[in-house]
Amino acid sequence: MRDNEKPIQMQKKDAPTTGSHPDSTSARIRDVAHLEELLSEPTPGVIDTVARTQGDFIVLGVGGKMGPTLARMLVRACAAAGARRRVIGVSRFGAGGLAAQLASHGVETISCDLLDPIALARLPDVPNVIFMAGMKFGSAGQQARTWAMNTYLPGMVAEKYCRSRIVAFSTGNVYPMMPVQNGGCTEAHEPGPVGEYAMSCLGRERIFEHFCRTLGIPMVLLRLNYAVEMRYGVLVDLAQRVAADQPVDLTMGNVNAIWQGDANAIAIQTLDRAASPPFVLNLTGPQTLSVRAVCEELGQLMGRQPRFIGSEAEGALLSNAGLYRRLFGEPRVGPAQLLKWTANWVMRGGESLGKPTHFETRDGKF
Repeated sequence: MRDNEKPIQMQKKDAPTTGSHPDSTSARIRDVAHLEELLSEPTPGVIDTVARTQGDFIVLGVGGKMGPTLARMLVRACAAAGARRRVIGVSRFGAGGLAAQLASHGVETISCDLLDPIALARLPDVPNVIFMAGMKFGSAGQQARTWAMNTYLPGMVAEKYCRSRIVAFSTGNVYPMMPVQNGGCTEAHEPGPVGEYAMSCLGRERIFEHFCRTLGIPMVLLRLNYAVEMRYGVLVDLAQRVAADQPVDLTMGNVNAIWQGDANAIAIQTLDRAASPPFVLNLTGPQTLSVRAVCEELGQLMGRQPRFIGSEAEGALLSNAGLYRRLFGEPRVGPAQLLKWTANWVMRGGESLGKPTHFETRDGKF
């Protein structure tokens, strides 16, 4: 059977796909502190990668949804490996105390508007760069800034860090929608972005690839689709609708999802894979998840009856995780465990980032 070939029908008998995660069978995540501890826990593979990697790390765009826990994972991996490395997080850092929080966990912080060429030039030269900056939400009303962030900035960063290795986050939105039975797009599929956001993301990849090839910069392009945790993600979106007795639109009938802690871990490990031309990896869970089945399972866990509108379209935005599995094995946390954690968190009124993923969007307007 090909990876992602059949949609997973979530039932209580389904076993979670887990590895060595110490809390992978826990029924609940206690609070935000516990959540961030799990999201930033380094795997043995991360610790080994950090031990082998020479030089410091810089995370550009550390202020996003994934950046804080990824940077913290780097710090924890350095400590576990006995490696004295600086981990630097760069963001505009508005109000909210994120810079102080990161500093408390050993992450050095620099406030910087990356689109400011003078400020970018002043950043320290660091051999290991993780690029997480970009724009998605609100892009429908700010197309020019979206293109600047997603396409112009990568060229600026590539020139600044032309002697470094770069792991750059991209998105599965660069792919076209595919029939569910095809198992999702592999890294070899031709891109087919829908809408300006997705086109600008393909532009990001092309600009990075240009500098990778012409300057010989070792690079990785990570096509993420979709990272989830308890405060954000497609599973939270669905759980909130089921809990609030809101109808769920089934038109985008299938999705991929990956525990954000696993996405963080694989992103760091791909530093070993940086190459010219760039190494491309679909960063996603190996299961194709049926939105209907996920909602029905969430309904059972939360004591709610999900309501649906529409019906499943033939195509969906899906990525194939076959290469991920061959290189890195199974994720530590699988969908059954994620649904248990999510249902419990939402029903307890756990903290939410208040940023819907709009995973159901089919016209590319975010």
